[in-house]
Amino acid sequence: MTEGVDVDLNLHLVRYLVAVVDEGHLGRAAARLYVSGPALSKQIRTLEHKLGAELLDRSTHPLVPTEAGRRFLAEARVALDAADRAVAAVEAHGRAAAGVVRLGFMTAATGTHTRRIIELVQRDVPAASVQLVQLPWPDQADAVRAGTVDASLVRPPVADTDGLRLDVVRLEPRVVALPRGHRLAARAVVELADLDGEPHANDDRTDEQWVRWWACDPRPSGVPVTYGPTVHTMDELLEVVAAGAAVAITGSSVVDSVRHPEVVFVPIADVEPCPISLCTRSADRSPLVEALRRAVHAVRTAIEAEALVDG
Repeated sequence: MTEGVDVDLNLHLVRYLVAVVDEGHLGRAAARLYVSGPALSKQIRTLEHKLGAELLDRSTHPLVPTEAGRRFLAEARVALDAADRAVAAVEAHGRAAAGVVRLGFMTAATGTHTRRIIELVQRDVPAASVQLVQLPWPDQADAVRAGTVDASLVRPPVADTDGLRLDVVRLEPRVVALPRGHRLAARAVVELADLDGEPHANDDRTDEQWVRWWACDPRPSGVPVTYGPTVHTMDELLEVVAAGAAVAITGSSVVDSVRHPEVVFVPIADVEPCPISLCTRSADRSPLVEALRRAVHAVRTAIEAEALVDG
């Protein structure tokens, strides 16, 4: 690129390049962006022409960035993130002014406690509207940081908590999902050592730390954990387990929210429970987010009081 040239950078073109690099394949990136392959290729060429440098090494499969492309993308991704956050900040302001708060959740995140939290928020702020947004497993905290949602109900681990606040709702026991005919399926409870040698369901779209935490890897026994088929949704996980291709450790609230005739859930005795938390931006002091925090505190207090009575 010629030194001193003023380039008016089109962020749409940058997003196209990011999609191609992330997918490593022009056709898959085009499908993801809902454009044709030739149109996408032309847009990448337009960006390269603007910058005066080739950004993609088209001789490789999968496609990878050139050295100029790597340098460009390192900064361009930061610019895209900043632009997304700027737009999200305005949208969040508009929601707050309209009395709307967006609460992200994953499948079976808190069971009946989600409804209780929403009821308490609407009692605290009668005009409030809580919009539920289902999030993929990898996006639970990133969606909060980016402003896509105002808060989310998250399960651990959260790899990067910078700028985030976590308020625990409840501690949830963990269970293992097993095929109905499994040797352990009739047990009232199992221990981790009973699961040694059983392949655990995998997920290639989320952080490895997440996968390992849920698989209880490393195991106290020292036996290496092996991984089976990759899944991205709870329905996919249940099908893999039902087929006998893998087992999966998950939270006990899943038992009340999903069903499969060929899958059983057995409690695990010797594993730490899973904290389910309200994730918000630390600096967010908006009235509706504060109402969410108060509701979570009230629910947590009630759960602890019930536990004392039952004990």
